[in-house]
Amino acid sequence: MPQLPAPDYPADVRARLEADAKEIIARYPGSRSALLPLLHLVQSEEGHVSRTGMAFCAELLDLTTAEVTAVATFYSMYRRKPGGDYQVGVCTNTLCAVMGGDAIFDELKEHLGVGNNETTEDGKVTLEHIECNAACDFAPVVMVNWEFFDNQTPESAKRLVDDLREGRPVAPTRGAPLCTYKETARILAGFPDERPGAVEATGGAGPASLTGLRLAKGEPPRPRVVRPRDSEAPHDAPPQTPAADHPADPAGPAEEGE
Repeated sequence: MPQLPAPDYPADVRARLEADAKEIIARYPGSRSALLPLLHLVQSEEGHVSRTGMAFCAELLDLTTAEVTAVATFYSMYRRKPGGDYQVGVCTNTLCAVMGGDAIFDELKEHLGVGNNETTEDGKVTLEHIECNAACDFAPVVMVNWEFFDNQTPESAKRLVDDLREGRPVAPTRGAPLCTYKETARILAGFPDERPGAVEATGGAGPASLTGLRLAKGEPPRPRVVRPRDSEAPHDAPPQTPAADHPADPAGPAEEGE
């Protein structure tokens, strides 16, 4: 629980935040519905939800600080302490874990010298494990400020965090270009991303994610792609179609998984 009373924002900061907050509150028929975006707003100011930020939200929404604290501490997307410019989340849920997520997280902890929800000394990277990034067909997945970096390995993940710390350009696998954690929080509060090309940048789901949708629409199944077993086989080998589309092979059934 935050220690109260909390210090107020400086006058100029409060005036700016109040103007933004009133714009957010006006979007909702009931003011308390604006709490989630308001928490993102105060997070965009300090990089975390401070007790000053919670008191600010409570005052503007006519809530108690206990009500605001209950929400701010329930959702992991709200930081409870200062963090880095880049929140690096490694999925360690079942599929990502067995595909290498656990190894990525362990190696990043050693490489960065931090534990879960800890920040590097230079203030650039905060590392955390995430239960699911909802991108299982790209496993293992790492997210930086909620942008996807798909099909990662321990080595590619270490290069990623090194680039972030050195200020080198980093491009997500799909989605909008990276911005800082504070800038991301303001976008999540509902304010437009005004960077050129950011809104147009997008990334769809992978084929595995869309299979159920295609079947529900009555579309025929697509050919099943099987990765060649032989390491010497060409990587551009044509996809194999399901066995039902071909006559029986006189040489016998294919190996399991083919």
